[in-house]
Amino acid sequence: MAVGIFDSGLGGLTVWAAVQERLPEVDFVYLADSAHAPYGVRTADDIYELTCAAVQRLFDAGCDLVILACNTASAAALRRMQESWVPEGKRVLGVFVPLIEALTERQWGDNSPPREVAVQHVALFATPATVASRAFQRELAFRAIGVDVEAQACGGVVDAIEEGDFILAEALVRSHVDALRRKMPLPQAAILGCTHYPLMQEVFQAALGEEVQVFSQASLVAESLADYLARHPALMGSGESAFLTTGDPARVSSRATQFLRREIRFEAA
Repeated sequence: MAVGIFDSGLGGLTVWAAVQERLPEVDFVYLADSAHAPYGVRTADDIYELTCAAVQRLFDAGCDLVILACNTASAAALRRMQESWVPEGKRVLGVFVPLIEALTERQWGDNSPPREVAVQHVALFATPATVASRAFQRELAFRAIGVDVEAQACGGVVDAIEEGDFILAEALVRSHVDALRRKMPLPQAAILGCTHYPLMQEVFQAALGEEVQVFSQASLVAESLADYLARHPALMGSGESAFLTTGDPARVSSRATQFLRREIRFEAA
């Protein structure tokens, strides 16, 4: 029984790499909806419909658990999916949960009232759709009080990374950090709210300064999944991974290999 990992493009490969290293005995099926990427500039209804179709494809591939390794899908579609679409016996998890657990230092199942936390000024870097959803602020407010979140929509960064233009991506990151600094001069922490952004983590850190704690999702998701699978051992397998795309498999494979600096072969979804 495999664990599904879904992203609109290649950013979720940062999550796959982290969870595969942490859980080498688990089978994974990765699906990139490359034909419709990027999601970050789409409407909430478009994102919901595309995400449901992709997750259904992973269910059909034998995955009972699917991780939305896409902040845009997690922000714009996950709650609606969980409330009205996910079939009985299946689970769909987002990438916000372990991030907020780490930021607030409390477990997701902790339903006690919101309380003050150590970090009071947080910068959120994300796609325009994730920023517009305000999902991160909403979920954070359930668990913490008095936290000032300043969000910066990072237009163009995902496209540059998907095209392999890391010089442009670095320039855009520095520009977006400068724009954030004008709104929040002294953030204590920064959230990289897109699974593409770990590839630019060193650039974000350098632009923000070493005094700012940068939270990146891949390792946090890996630890959260390890904890989940410890309680659901039936999901353990033989350690194989398959990669599917709605785009051109040869082109996506080439980009993915460049993206992770290891050979990745995609097949048509």
